[in-house]
Amino acid sequence: MAIQTNLRMTVTEFDEWVERPENYDKLFEFIGGEIVEVPSSPYGSMIAARFIGELFGFVDALKLGYVTGEGGGYTVAGERYIPSAAFISKQRQPELPDLGYVPNPPDLAVEVDMLPHIDEAQELRFKLVNYLHVGTTVWVVCVQKKQVEVYQPKLSTKLYGIEDTLDGGDVLPGFTLPLKTIFPE
Repeated sequence: MAIQTNLRMTVTEFDEWVERPENYDKLFEFIGGEIVEVPSSPYGSMIAARFIGELFGFVDALKLGYVTGEGGGYTVAGERYIPSAAFISKQRQPELPDLGYVPNPPDLAVEVDMLPHIDEAQELRFKLVNYLHVGTTVWVVCVQKKQVEVYQPKLSTKLYGIEDTLDGGDVLPGFTLPLKTIFPE
């Protein structure tokens, strides 16, 4: 998921730092006062792309808002996160900014969990708390287990396996996704 850069700063300093020319070709999150570089993961990116494709088709057909990928960052509880995929409604964000992080949290964040390292697990738990605090639904995609954990504010966590069909719940009513289509054989 992410690699610590061992730099601590304020969110304002982070916003300035991430815009430096030497950082343009990298992706960074700001989690708990620390800069976290998001490493490349081609397999995780492929899984995320499958979610993006399914979400985009549904959202675009109904003109509900925007679907973003790994290059789309969001402001969540004063921090900066880059979910693997996300949906934000036009009601919450009428237009997407050209640069920087979307000033509002997404309605739905998809976090593809590739690496079972303790640091990444701690970062993901920290992000989950903040996502839920601001009302974001989160799908944590456990690639190795071929499962999706669904976290919704004020509701119990749901677990979906490869034989199950994920639904959009209150965030994307009518959206369904058989998980067989996401995880390759």
